[in-house]
Amino acid sequence: MLKRTRQESFSDKIYRFRGVILIVSVPLLLISFVLFLMPYSTETDDIIVSRRTLPNNHRRTGSKSYAVVFDAGSSGSRVHVYSFDASLNLVPIGKELELFVQKKPGLSAYANDPRQAAESLQSLLEQAENVIPQELRSKTPVRVGATAGLRQLEGDTSDRILQEVRDFLKEKSALKSKPDSVTVLDGTQEGAFQWVTINYLLGKLGKKYSRTVGVVDLGGGSVQMAYAISEKDAAKAPKLSDGEDTYVKELLLKGTKYYLYVHSYLHYGLLAARAEILKTVESSGNPCILTGYHGSYKYGGAVYNASPSPSGSNMDKCRRAAFKALKVSQSTCTHMKCTFGGIWNGGGGEGQKNLFVASFFFDRAAEAGFANPNLPTAKVRPVDFEEAAKRACGTNLKDAKTTYPRVEEDNLPYICMDLVYQFTLLVDGFGLDPWQEITLVKQVKYGNSLVEAAWPLGSAIEVASSSS
Repeated sequence: MLKRTRQESFSDKIYRFRGVILIVSVPLLLISFVLFLMPYSTETDDIIVSRRTLPNNHRRTGSKSYAVVFDAGSSGSRVHVYSFDASLNLVPIGKELELFVQKKPGLSAYANDPRQAAESLQSLLEQAENVIPQELRSKTPVRVGATAGLRQLEGDTSDRILQEVRDFLKEKSALKSKPDSVTVLDGTQEGAFQWVTINYLLGKLGKKYSRTVGVVDLGGGSVQMAYAISEKDAAKAPKLSDGEDTYVKELLLKGTKYYLYVHSYLHYGLLAARAEILKTVESSGNPCILTGYHGSYKYGGAVYNASPSPSGSNMDKCRRAAFKALKVSQSTCTHMKCTFGGIWNGGGGEGQKNLFVASFFFDRAAEAGFANPNLPTAKVRPVDFEEAAKRACGTNLKDAKTTYPRVEEDNLPYICMDLVYQFTLLVDGFGLDPWQEITLVKQVKYGNSLVEAAWPLGSAIEVASSSS
């Protein structure tokens, strides 16, 4: 006789396995409770929620700060607007990481009318203010850094222009301006700011000096070189006479101390160097000027004959003129090793191995066809400037209009001279190997955006740091 088995109810099963259920359920309940207390967010959701629910003074947008920097260069005026978060990371202004607008001519073109010089900044100022929230404009610092163009004006002209700019900002701008925020930037400041800019954008700051990159910035009136050197080399820096800029600046950036070799060469920016080269061969025509051009070159209040040699432009003869203009002679060097003009070269080393060259270097390379103007950087070698110079010096003005469609008409007669000078500056001036790879830089990728590789960002980082 089969024994009939009683079917176990669901409640009986729960009772029989109550110990196991208790062991499993307690941790699950605890986890659920913790998750309940935590705010639900992804990075995007958090921004949306905070905008809707937090009071104004606690919104994420409220932690942003802005900085406005005018670069008043010899070839034009430019305005840069940057926005930073509390950690001094760049944050977008609209769809871009900066506002960058430029116009020509520069302040130095208004030497006879300082007020008009100041008012030439009006359209740039309006565009800068338009991207800054109205409630933050009075808290946003503005700086105007005039560079080589104003340094070379005679007498008190630059002082009068700068005072007009100070008055203009006080009258016309809602931004926070101080009298000492409008200055002629000395060359070493410009070079140091440029070095900070590029290394900041590349994420190099805070790392060993040997992992940073060196910078050469070729402007219109001056050229700067800056790179980090070892403490040992910094101790060897020659002592300069009173009133001269020191060769080495000490910087503390992201907890790391850097010894920055920086020097600015006045009269050796691209536009100024033309005058220096024209001075070397004034009587019989210049071998750097393209055949077919007969005119004059105006720079720094002086006028120079800019006619070609009877035999036309010539690469080798032009190179000798550029070499002479650079004053490359070890006999004038009283230090261990010099670049040109008796200037100490910093000793070289790891911080100079990876070199980024900016401004007119990029522009002329793009115009000559060996750098893509649509890309932010290009890997080249100094010898590429030499090859491009050979082609340019072998043409005449008429053919050059077709060969170099990207070159502005006023610059076309000097395309041979500019390229020869750039090669000579890199190889004979700064002592680079003609085959050393260098990076031409116009912009640097930062996150998913491109930022201008210009000294104003370094200045903005400094002013934002001091304001925070």
